[in-house]
Amino acid sequence: MIPLLVIIGIIVVLGAVIVGAYNGLVRLRNQVNEAWAQVDVQLKRRFDLIPNLVETVKGYMDHERETLEAVTQARAAVAGAGDGSLGDRAEAEGMLGMALGRLFAVAESYPDLKASQNFLALQEELTSTENKIGFARQYYNQAVMTFNNKVEMFPSNIIAGMFNFTKREFFELKEPEQREAPQVSFDG
Repeated sequence: MIPLLVIIGIIVVLGAVIVGAYNGLVRLRNQVNEAWAQVDVQLKRRFDLIPNLVETVKGYMDHERETLEAVTQARAAVAGAGDGSLGDRAEAEGMLGMALGRLFAVAESYPDLKASQNFLALQEELTSTENKIGFARQYYNQAVMTFNNKVEMFPSNIIAGMFNFTKREFFELKEPEQREAPQVSFDG
């Protein structure tokens, strides 16, 4: 009778460990998904602000079409990368950030544009959105790290393998120039 109780006890404990590890993996996977959704919300917000910014700037920057086209093309690349891999999305988002940085740098040469309340409001909105994107990316990467640790660490790695939990990709910029801040000059 005692050996049977020991075996039943071991099965119950083992079952509890498996259920706990599985539920922990599910919770962390959902946290990663929620974190990515937060990044996506902020990226969409920036994406929606850009046409208003470009239209506002067009009237002032007649001979800066190249800069405006770069922003428009980068925005289109983001739209095209929407369903691609996280790396493709990060690269497109980085290029859009660089194009916006160049746009704001060029805008410094246009005093009337810099004084426009509409431009200033849009610039402030985009700056705020960029900050929110940065925080959302940081939260996402933290959630990915926690999830990836759980997927790789013993004993949860056994459960992860059994139920096809796989590591997630970090949101990181691939191109070194995307890490550099755009140069802004107040001369002129």
